[in-house]
Amino acid sequence: MVIRSCNLETVCGPTSQLPKNDLPEVAFAGKSNVGKSSLINAVMNRKALARVSAQPGKTQTINFYNINDEIYVVDLPGYGFAKASEKEREKWGKMIETYLNSSDMIRAVFLLVDIRHAPSANDKQMFEWMDYVGYDPIVIATKADKIKRSQLDKQIKILREGLGANKDTIIVPFSSQTKQGLDTIQDFLDQVIENEASLTDVEDLD
Repeated sequence: MVIRSCNLETVCGPTSQLPKNDLPEVAFAGKSNVGKSSLINAVMNRKALARVSAQPGKTQTINFYNINDEIYVVDLPGYGFAKASEKEREKWGKMIETYLNSSDMIRAVFLLVDIRHAPSANDKQMFEWMDYVGYDPIVIATKADKIKRSQLDKQIKILREGLGANKDTIIVPFSSQTKQGLDTIQDFLDQVIENEASLTDVEDLD
């Protein structure tokens, strides 16, 4: 994927109306300290477009990034931030649920989990819910540079079993430091763009 243009186009809070986009969307979800902003910046080849903070729980909105006027990367609120109030956690969860249930343009969903640890209850709940509403989540195992290469297969097995994912679920080890896995993630986005273009061509023929 060659990034020609990239900008934060829409920011939606709890009371905002979600945009009716006409480009395909790929959504990224993950708990608040999993490295989601760092991953999105890497995907977009930008250092600080998605704000990275030392304070977990910073993403409290749904952010739509327009890439090349071809696809939207959608940054969903981080969940599971322990210091947030129960009311705040419910609000963020409701925002994610509303988006995933209402957008007609979602073509892929990515669930970020920390490769170093077994999935949390929130991770498992999010994976199960994504599956329940009809998506086939692609799991991105972040912070892969923090473990030894010899531990990789073992940790992926722990993630797969902890999430209750089947053998066909794609799990991509990723590091924002070494860019391990970045090409794979960008290839997914390219495939979404290509599939959308093919669908449009077929509709034009009709």
